[in-house]
Amino acid sequence: MPRGHKSKQRRQAQRMTQGLQGAQATAAAEEESTPSSPQCEGNTQSVSVVGTCSTSRGPQSTLTTTFTSAGISCPGSVEASHFQDNRVGASEAQPSTESSGANDLSSVALFLERFLLFKYKMKQPIMKEDMLKVVGECYEDKFPEILKRASARIEAIFALDVKEVDSSNHLYDLVSQLKLPNNGRVRAGRGFPKTGLLMNILGLIFMKGNCAAEEDIWKFLNLMRIYAGRKHCIYGEPRKLITKDLVRLQYLEYRQVAGSDPPRYEFLWGPKAHAETSKMKILEFLAKVSDTVPSAFSSHYEEALQEEEEKAHAVRCKLGSHYLLSHTFQGHG
Repeated sequence: MPRGHKSKQRRQAQRMTQGLQGAQATAAAEEESTPSSPQCEGNTQSVSVVGTCSTSRGPQSTLTTTFTSAGISCPGSVEASHFQDNRVGASEAQPSTESSGANDLSSVALFLERFLLFKYKMKQPIMKEDMLKVVGECYEDKFPEILKRASARIEAIFALDVKEVDSSNHLYDLVSQLKLPNNGRVRAGRGFPKTGLLMNILGLIFMKGNCAAEEDIWKFLNLMRIYAGRKHCIYGEPRKLITKDLVRLQYLEYRQVAGSDPPRYEFLWGPKAHAETSKMKILEFLAKVSDTVPSAFSSHYEEALQEEEEKAHAVRCKLGSHYLLSHTFQGHG
């Protein structure tokens, strides 16, 4: 392979890795516990959002929310009414300038993102009317754009899709992009999904030539402050999750490198990963995390395209066989 091509591949992989690290670091920050909790690093986060919705010269509405153990919980009541009481921009007018308006939309989208994640973590229903209360009256007309922004970040970090699951009651849910048990949580109970971490690992395996050494997996995870043997506030004990749970669920294959002494191990995609996702879907996920497009990973994009074509060809052949078989029986009849 030409030297320049290898260098390009290395830069692409590095960019992807940096993007994933940034997204997962954000996720970890959003899930950090209070200082009294031993399993997570860092302190309680405080996020202040200032709205500019005002028709008078009075003080602007200020929202200060402390995100504690879940990274998204609020003081007092956890219901939408409590979010509404302190919502961004409680007045009626529109943002004063185009620039401040764009910033305000991002701030409101961030707050809505935290609200959605809190509802998911607590297994509580997500109603549109509650989301509108969180957004506030002066941003109701911008709700579709705000929800789109919040949904995009949740998808990029946690591999969850925000979907309307009951249109008559305007009920929403966060749905895992892979069919992991308990909608991505792996185990029953409250908490955040493991889908994002799994998608990251599948992406790294793909980038490493469809087989990644265990040491490369841990180097990558260590950069995101995820360490073997140390309980993580989102992922629990990561070694058990990766080498036991996800292997048992057949999303990962964990095997000893042939002839290695002392023994070394490597990861491959498991059969469930092959069945529920594809190289192209993983590339699309990585592209969102890295704020780029799938074709930016040129050599891997070509490999993903080839896989898509092979799958489409297999489907056509299968349909053709069914068609011939059905007409053969019709002819005999």
